Amino acid sequence: MGGTQEKNGTGGRATSRDVARLAGVSHTAVSFVFNGRAEGNLSPATQERIRQAAAQLGYRPDPVARGLRRRRTAVIGLVTDEIAASPFAGRLLRGAMETAWESEHLVLTVDSGGDPAKEDAAVAELLDRRVDGIIYAAMSLRRVRVPEGLHRVPSVLANCLPEDDSLPAVVPAERAGGRTAARLLLDQGHRRLAVVGGLDDIASVERLRGFRDTLRAEGITVPKEWVVRTGGEISGGHEGALRLLDGVPAGRRPTAIFAYNDRVAAGVLHAATRLGIDVPADLSVVGYDDQEHMAAFLAPPLTTVALPHRAMGEAATRLLLDAIGTGRTPAATVRRLACPLISRASVGPAPIR
Repeated sequence: MGGTQEKNGTGGRATSRDVARLAGVSHTAVSFVFNGRAEGNLSPATQERIRQAAAQLGYRPDPVARGLRRRRTAVIGLVTDEIAASPFAGRLLRGAMETAWESEHLVLTVDSGGDPAKEDAAVAELLDRRVDGIIYAAMSLRRVRVPEGLHRVPSVLANCLPEDDSLPAVVPAERAGGRTAARLLLDQGHRRLAVVGGLDDIASVERLRGFRDTLRAEGITVPKEWVVRTGGEISGGHEGALRLLDGVPAGRRPTAIFAYNDRVAAGVLHAATRLGIDVPADLSVVGYDDQEHMAAFLAPPLTTVALPHRAMGEAATRLLLDAIGTGRTPAATVRRLACPLISRASVGPAPIR
């Protein structure tokens, strides 16, 4: 009696009929317990005897057979563009997978590398495997071409928006995040503020718009020459900060910089160190993203606005599971998730000059 093979007497995996024999009940009774139909059909004592027999035999219902009966597979697909190369992929994937697991679903993930043909093929493959629904996730917030086939099953977008507004999407509240950064700096007494990094993408535009919203409400504007668009990498932050700070007297340079992301903020910190400018005594710096294994380890540790990648994975999965459970196509709405402020040591009171 040391294992399942001995218990079921066949040398193979225990079946529901093995459970029925051990529990002294009909095969139908076992089916009732594992298909959620036991209440009202079987006494609590009988249900418990069946579960104990199943545990003794190591029996688990066949998910394929159960899926065929329910016309579901308890598997959802997750198609990504280039998220495997993103430092935030783990958070979004963990959020999706753990939420799915809580509802007894598995997540089958495919990364297309940003190739539209591969995206279409990935969706077609997932549909052939009869997934219950699909999440399409992007590495960075942008409008995306909806891959062919997504309209054939319940589908939700994460961290991107559909070009044709045909599907629901869960995205960061980027504009509100920009407002949060501005509010923090204003509350610390800063009035000479600059923006470094970013391009002409949705995230850049929305973060700057929110930043300006809050400043405008206080009668403050960011001079045009203090909005320095230099991309999204460390080199861009370094270059932009040098343009703003190098050779400029303390009384004429910004006292705070809002960086497009944490990599840009790291470049700003490097430039400040090179120029002998103390952060945060002489210059405050706010990043965006809360990049794992980076933001907290800069010198000084970076105050930043966090992108809610895990929350996006969770919310997109819940939305998808709700649609699968009800059988209704989810409404093509956009849900924006808050981007929380993570306070560290790169922001201080405005210097008195």
